[in-house]
Amino acid sequence: MKESQTIEFKRCITENLKYEVIAFANTAGGTIYIGIDDDGTPVGIEDMDESMLSVTNTIRDSILPDITLFTDVREAVIGGKPVIEIIVQRGSQRPYFIKGKGIRPEGVYIRHGASSVPASHSAILRMIKASSDDDYEETDSLRQDLTFLRTEKAFRDKGLRFTRTEMKTLGLMTPDGIYTNLAFLLSDQCSHTIKAAVFEGDTKAIFRDRREFTGSLLMQLEDAYSFLNQYNRTRSEFDGLSRIDRRDYPTQAIREALMNALVHREYALPGPILISIYDNRIEITTPGGLVNELTLDDVMLGVSILRNRNLGNVFYRLELIEAYGTGIARIMESYEPDIDKPRIDVSDNAFRITLPNRNSKSTKKKEGIVSRREQVVIDLFDDHGTISRKDIEKALGVSQATAILIARDMVDKEILLKENGGKYLRYRLNDTW
Repeated sequence: MKESQTIEFKRCITENLKYEVIAFANTAGGTIYIGIDDDGTPVGIEDMDESMLSVTNTIRDSILPDITLFTDVREAVIGGKPVIEIIVQRGSQRPYFIKGKGIRPEGVYIRHGASSVPASHSAILRMIKASSDDDYEETDSLRQDLTFLRTEKAFRDKGLRFTRTEMKTLGLMTPDGIYTNLAFLLSDQCSHTIKAAVFEGDTKAIFRDRREFTGSLLMQLEDAYSFLNQYNRTRSEFDGLSRIDRRDYPTQAIREALMNALVHREYALPGPILISIYDNRIEITTPGGLVNELTLDDVMLGVSILRNRNLGNVFYRLELIEAYGTGIARIMESYEPDIDKPRIDVSDNAFRITLPNRNSKSTKKKEGIVSRREQVVIDLFDDHGTISRKDIEKALGVSQATAILIARDMVDKEILLKENGGKYLRYRLNDTW
């Protein structure tokens, strides 16, 4: 025999024994032999009774949750030497940790090759997720030093109380006074974030701006919405003598898409919510696919199964959401007059909604606001700040008189604006286009 992923040798009982037991219980199980040198040479145990008692006491008194049901400590003879054999099964209440150190890397160990090493935060979260019958938001938080300045303000602004009693009722705290992951999500210490990026054009080739929003989910919601609002421009069009103002994106669509991302995301998965803003669209990508057997068709019909029920209840209490299962419908309704509709893409581990810019060139072309010839003229401004009548003639292959009529009509529609006059007349594209 030699040391491996599932075998560990110890010459004698040491303080490190509890680390090895925890590592095996948290990983795939294994066997620890006490009385065998690191090179595999049996050296034996002198006082077997006292040593056996010391081992069982260590396992019982130093490790939480109780691992004794998953361990078997017994005498064995290897190479003619008496040794202690500790068989450790993979536990059902992982992560197991050292009493007094808590569910932190310094208290939780896993097996890596032939060594027992501290578990990473993400590995601990995966163990909690895999071994718990409760939802993520109902599990005890790894952090208990939480503050709630932003959440307290949100409740106060709505005339609601936010005491320990309310926290227990809402699921932020267990009956024993332990903060849950829901409390962590609403705390000022929340480590889940939203990352937003603004790109030049319709691809990710050039960054224009980027931000990261942290803190309580309520603060992230407010900050992310304000950021998106900055890039939701209002453009003016004219119908005869009447001016019609139209924003790039319906405010209701942005609000509901952002709310949906926060309430429905899978917080047990690493990674932030991603917001990508292009000239012709906004994409909001959320970690976590659809819940259980829910399909995209179900979602489009208004069927909703909350992944984070308690978080949804808090948002409902704060009047941030009106009713469950209406968010996607509201987004679609806000684009009712438009030809280009929002798109939803779903994978096993992600959910993305794409909101089209209603005032982008491509959208206007689809809606028939401009003719084919007018679109060719508009496209000239991709390479030029201003154009002349001759540029229109050349691009369209038309006569001087026809080019003048097309330019005049586009000026009347306020697609083009005149610069200078007479033989020096040039045109520039209206900023609303």
